[in-house]
Amino acid sequence: MTAIVPNAPAAENRGPRTDETDLFARLEALATGLGAYRAKVIPVDNVETEVSFRDMCAKNVCGNYGKCWTCPPDVGDIETLIAKLRTFRYILVYQYVGTLEDSYDFEGMLDAGKKHSELTAAVRAECEKEAFSDRLFLCAGGCRICPVCAKKTNEPCRFPDQALASLEAYGVNVSKLAAAAGMKYINGQNTVTYFSGVLFNP
Repeated sequence: MTAIVPNAPAAENRGPRTDETDLFARLEALATGLGAYRAKVIPVDNVETEVSFRDMCAKNVCGNYGKCWTCPPDVGDIETLIAKLRTFRYILVYQYVGTLEDSYDFEGMLDAGKKHSELTAAVRAECEKEAFSDRLFLCAGGCRICPVCAKKTNEPCRFPDQALASLEAYGVNVSKLAAAAGMKYINGQNTVTYFSGVLFNP
């Protein structure tokens, strides 16, 4: 049975102010201007999280379990991470859609992943300039700042202030996140779609 962590009650029962609405539009335009296929700011209360995602990570399908500082189990206890996520009011969700030659185009998938990582870095650099009271950057799949994570060579993280955890590491159900943001999780035949997010408090 899937364990759903209930949303924490909102600090204030109100919609965004006019200045926040302007901020959301600017952030969405920023992300699409940098190359995102679509971007949308939504309340964190609309983000569904699942503790069971940690069990999926433990199966180590991607090969990074225990081999990357920002992947499970080293990224931290999932319930603690979900609680941290719930301290934010909004999330900028954005997606990158890559085109593949066919469903076996592994090189195309890697290229799309690289381009999404570059997009994530660019969005992060711009959002760092915003006067948010707090922010958290989450990416697709896992951190790609270093070609080889220091975890694999038994060293401390080389760039702890820049390292990125994935949305899934924080228990986010990305397919439901896409729906909440009015986006498609799958964008047609011979495509691959990646998601990232910027959690923030204005």
